[in-house]
Amino acid sequence: MNLVTIANVLNPAEAGLICSRLESADFHPFMPDQFSAINTDGYTLAIGGIRIQVPENEANDAKDFLAEPVE
Repeated sequence: MNLVTIANVLNPAEAGLICSRLESADFHPFMPDQFSAINTDGYTLAIGGIRIQVPENEANDAKDFLAEPVE
């Protein structure tokens, strides 16, 4: 399964919120940098953010979902 990065965020809480939103909409997100970002000072900034990835076949729909305003 090929994963595609659909977002990069600097805040671990924001990354978790985005993943929760995606999961609630039946997407399958993955954060490969999550634990390193939480446990290593400066790591998130050094790598350009926490990557949020989904399977390639979900990428376009997941991006569209995240672009919709939250009510």
